[in-house]
Amino acid sequence: MNELLAQFGERQVAGFLLVLGRVGPLLVLAPLFGFRMIPSRARLVIALALAIGIAPVALGHAKIPTDTFAYVELMIKEILVGFAFAYAIGAVLWALQMAGSLIDLFLGFSFGSLVDPLSGVNATVISNLYAMLGVGIFIAIGGDGFVIQGLAKTYDVIPLVDMPNLGSLVAGVDLAFVQLFRSALEVVAPVLIAVTITDVAFGVVSRVVPQLNVFAVGFPAKIAVGLVVLCASMPFLGGWFGEELNSSMRQFLGVLG
Repeated sequence: MNELLAQFGERQVAGFLLVLGRVGPLLVLAPLFGFRMIPSRARLVIALALAIGIAPVALGHAKIPTDTFAYVELMIKEILVGFAFAYAIGAVLWALQMAGSLIDLFLGFSFGSLVDPLSGVNATVISNLYAMLGVGIFIAIGGDGFVIQGLAKTYDVIPLVDMPNLGSLVAGVDLAFVQLFRSALEVVAPVLIAVTITDVAFGVVSRVVPQLNVFAVGFPAKIAVGLVVLCASMPFLGGWFGEELNSSMRQFLGVLG
């Protein structure tokens, strides 16, 4: 009986550490979970709590290898899968921040930058605004629970003791990277079109009325038009963010499967 309990305990601990290896990257890259404003101890407690909750589902009747080389190989696989999943989720918020940086560039706000409280690095004004909006939307739509459910589903696609197709894993990360730029362009498109039309209009006016100081009038007008279109497009960010989060997770799991 003592030997049986010892084996059961060893298996549980080994499996728990493997699950923790897949959960850990969420505390680095995923929205909300990986923000620097959350203390490191709190993030460690969150990681342990998630691993404890997911471990019974992930372990099942899986046979954890006792060989050191095989176990290390499984641990590396779990960490890679965790980072790939966290990257696919975090790309949605990064797309919003990239869109904000592009808007700052078009409106001339890129000359000034502030410290982003979420990431701890310098970021422009609209980029900070979009980052905070993204976090608010993420919390409002229950994104934290959605991410945890998606992480649990990765064990249906890649079980704990199975090795994934490396090509599929790379393809999933590559797909998330490509969608990062596409999503940023979708967000910035209304402002970009409005600002471009404003620039063209003032270019025509400068031809018709050469005495007009285009730089003195056009620059504030371009900022005003951009901010008006920006405010008009904000109500649609909630639905867009939820759809992108769902689409990114679904496509990542589909590629792995």
